[in-house]
Amino acid sequence: MNVTTDPDGFRHANLAAPRSVPIGDYGFLSDGEVTALVSPSGDVDWMCLPRMDSGSVFGSLIGRHAGQFSLAPSDAVVPVARRYLPGTMVLETSWGTPTGWIVVRDLLVIGPWRHEQELDRTLRRIPTDYDAEHILLRTVRCVSGEVQVVTECEPVLDYGRKPVTWSYTDKVYHEAVASATGSDLTVKLTTDLRLGFEGGRAAARTLLKEGDLRFIALSWGENNEAPTTFDDAYKRLVWTAHHWQHWLARGKFPDHPWRSYLQRSALTLKGLTYAPTGAIAAASTTSLPETIGGSRNYDYRYAWIRDATFALWGLYSLGFDWEAVDFFSFIADVAEGADDLQIMYGIDGRPDLEEYVLEHLSGYAGSRPVRIGNAAHSQVQHDVWGALLDSVYLHSKTADHVDSRIWPILGKQVEAALKHWREPDAGIWEVRGAAKHFTSSKIMCWVAVDRGARLAEMIGEAAEAERWQLAADEIRDDILANGLREDGALTQYYGSTALDASLLLAPLVRFLPNDDPRIRATVLAIADELTQDGLVLRYRTEETDDGFRGAEGSFTICSFWLVSALCEIGELDRARALCAKLLSLAGPLELYAEEIDSRSGRHLGNFPQAFTHLALINAVMHVISLDTPTGP
Repeated sequence: MNVTTDPDGFRHANLAAPRSVPIGDYGFLSDGEVTALVSPSGDVDWMCLPRMDSGSVFGSLIGRHAGQFSLAPSDAVVPVARRYLPGTMVLETSWGTPTGWIVVRDLLVIGPWRHEQELDRTLRRIPTDYDAEHILLRTVRCVSGEVQVVTECEPVLDYGRKPVTWSYTDKVYHEAVASATGSDLTVKLTTDLRLGFEGGRAAARTLLKEGDLRFIALSWGENNEAPTTFDDAYKRLVWTAHHWQHWLARGKFPDHPWRSYLQRSALTLKGLTYAPTGAIAAASTTSLPETIGGSRNYDYRYAWIRDATFALWGLYSLGFDWEAVDFFSFIADVAEGADDLQIMYGIDGRPDLEEYVLEHLSGYAGSRPVRIGNAAHSQVQHDVWGALLDSVYLHSKTADHVDSRIWPILGKQVEAALKHWREPDAGIWEVRGAAKHFTSSKIMCWVAVDRGARLAEMIGEAAEAERWQLAADEIRDDILANGLREDGALTQYYGSTALDASLLLAPLVRFLPNDDPRIRATVLAIADELTQDGLVLRYRTEETDDGFRGAEGSFTICSFWLVSALCEIGELDRARALCAKLLSLAGPLELYAEEIDSRSGRHLGNFPQAFTHLALINAVMHVISLDTPTGP
């Protein structure tokens, strides 16, 4: 066996690595509680149950023997076409073979409106959304000729550690239940095909002729009734499609060639929202690498406080006020119950996200380690107070009032920013090297105090408003005295000349007027010096002690930030051209991972990435508001 050791000491067994479907080629499904990734070849390579941050049931994305659910013609390798049904999260794959054509549709079924609203005891809020049916549904239609279709369902619970045993129900060959020793989770497979078992795999093979229709439904949890006929399955598909279309119709999308990117981003953000709490997960996956074969692999299935401002801006700007309020309520709930605000929480609001490594998994394309949990949850990151206060400010301006329970939270967070802003921290990028006086962290402390002053003024707390505004001015003066290069550009940290893409936030949070020469110098320096083939890097890894070795790709969120920042300083032609380029680099289903390799265009990192789609909305709306481009 060919075993190698990466620069960080993690050993790889190259021959054991799973096959490498390009990350950006996956289709994304969601029902608001569970997410799934479907490869172009018809394989469900990633799904966690019973919710999106649970252990995987299908995990071949990060380990060859960690479970998979395939459905495809027996003699075709590449589909002819893939798309979402317009305005939905129903994925359609069309297959052409030498003998015929079939169409496969995949979805996570949405149920009826939650008529009996029950209080969520974890976060003390009343969920207001449709229920998930807890069913992964796959339908097949033979359009012409005849096609032999094969399906194989092999769940392996708990990240590939617990193989299952299948047994028939009273429906015999048309329904089976899988369970594993040491797990309370069971899954059920219901179909109009005839199932057989081979070890932990349930399989079926059939010859479909023109007009034939079949379905396969994987269900879990209590009180879920899987469809037992194709007609029932089709009705649920139609209901789910209409649900997504009706939800999207609530939005306000400009009539523009880039409209579809905004719509797909909105649907993706909704899909990454955990409906019972309103939390938005940063991504649906763990440990997809920032560099193939590298160790910059993290678990992103959690909610980051810093996403709040961009989430609220994006959701409000597109007209999704309910979702914005739900996410704001989640943030307010965790902030209210926290003595010290963390940078991230579980999607259920839990604070403990202990990180550990799954040694038995080879990782995506041999990229180890595979991490569960995220050690950054306990890091000191000083941007967190600014992210919270800016989201409160944005929410309060939109709602035209400050919630009475919010004021005590605000005071506590402003005072925390004032107490700690002079100290070093890990920064927005969660570096695992030595703490620094990161300039962007100082700017976000300024945001916290500045927004606190504005909110205090809104509710008539004049004394606090004056005190905090004076403190905000002190922080800004300190930044301008210690965080500038000779050419006037803001630097990564005090005393350095390095650049950092997070400083593109300076014009977006109104740290200085956008016509200030220091803002212009910062934006143009990043555009000219911190890019690779036109795409923005977070920082130069050779200049930053981030605790890791090896390179990384361009961070797509940073490139979209540059679009917005260029708009702010009046560089419209440059902003439009970059935005068009970024949109042209979207995956085939208009989805984005965390990074894009600037040379190959390959997507890297966890997928789909909420922060990227939020920054896309911000950037596209910036450009559209100022110009009328013709598209990518």
